Amino acid sequence: MLGNLARALWGNLTKEEVKKFGMLSLTFFFAIGTYWLMRPLKDALFLKIVGKLYIPYAKMASLLFIVPLILVYSKLVDLVAKHKLFYVICSFYSVLFLILSYFLAHPTIGLANTTPDKSRLLGWIIYLGIESFGSLVPALFWSFVASTTDTASAKRGYGLIIAGAQFGSILGPTIATYAEYIGMVTLAQIVAVGIFMVPVLVYFFVKAHPSAAVEHREDKKSTGPIEGLRLLLSQPYLLGILGVATLYEIIGTILDYQMKFIADETYQSVEKVTQFLGTFGQSVNLLSLLFALVGTSFFIRRFGLTFCMVAFPVTISAAVCYVFFHPSLWALFGAMVAIKGLSYALNNPCKEIMYIPTSKDVKFKAKGWIDVFGGRSAKATGSGINAFFTSMADLMFFGSIISLGIVGVWIIIALYVGRKNEKLIQDGSIIQ
Repeated sequence: MLGNLARALWGNLTKEEVKKFGMLSLTFFFAIGTYWLMRPLKDALFLKIVGKLYIPYAKMASLLFIVPLILVYSKLVDLVAKHKLFYVICSFYSVLFLILSYFLAHPTIGLANTTPDKSRLLGWIIYLGIESFGSLVPALFWSFVASTTDTASAKRGYGLIIAGAQFGSILGPTIATYAEYIGMVTLAQIVAVGIFMVPVLVYFFVKAHPSAAVEHREDKKSTGPIEGLRLLLSQPYLLGILGVATLYEIIGTILDYQMKFIADETYQSVEKVTQFLGTFGQSVNLLSLLFALVGTSFFIRRFGLTFCMVAFPVTISAAVCYVFFHPSLWALFGAMVAIKGLSYALNNPCKEIMYIPTSKDVKFKAKGWIDVFGGRSAKATGSGINAFFTSMADLMFFGSIISLGIVGVWIIIALYVGRKNEKLIQDGSIIQ
């Protein structure tokens, strides 16, 4: 009976696929779990060190910050084997957070100074560091997975990766809910350890699956750091993936700012805000876990990629309408849980499968521009809308109208990309 249920939810995973996707799931457990611990820290620390009015500007600044970072990342793709990218990038962030933990404990630079000020550099570094980690490392992970997986296997195994990772993403914000007992400095040190575990697990994965470290002839070809941008702008299919991958970020940023603005006025201490945002993270990832366990693989195989990619924006439109008619902190909380939870459990696996019929340059370089620059651009657009409407009441009204318009465009793009992917798979061709 359990075997029949497992096959219904996951498909016929082979024993080798269970081992492979299980190891990848454990790696993603630490990557995403650590990131979801970082997210409450990012917002709570920025709110109390710099101030809530500067959140839209921080998101816009992250767009400018990320451009040179993408160029460096694209160059590293040419110079470093794909699995070794984890060693370089994650080591940098691990050391960064050890240094930040030291400055958080500083009597004047750190949390002992309780006066928010836009000139306090520590808050900006924390915010931009966590934003860039959240853009680079998950994108790198999925590029690595897509480069070692075929479409049929991905449809069976991606749900397992998501399900395992959600345990980490529940644990991360759960740790954040104990901020008053653990302390913000210790939380930053836990982040450094969690990041370090990612390259360690990639190392053991490559040992167990040596083919994942093989650099094919295409892999060794150097095409320059802006090749990904050229590919993106020249291929309608990739522009479609850009839309599917980033449009929800505009809507999410508008609602997210409203939620955090009201939360900052409701909770006075940095620890209390961290705990609220930790509870938010728990709720998001519990939803993602439940859906990943019983829904991701089942829905993709039963209804197809196109249906799943269209279902997500339709669900978001319902959440936006609910907030429009019930504007409150907990209505925003529920809407953001639905948006974030389903984005991780449904939209992201579908989006990642879209990259399978593509070349290595698309998987690593174009995808880097889409996930990193595209994601930051979408958030900057949402932040620009937030900054334009100085009244929260105006933002809630006009932000909802704008969001529903975006959903309409998004559905058209999702239909195009889903049908194009079906044709690529049927023809056995790739985007390159």
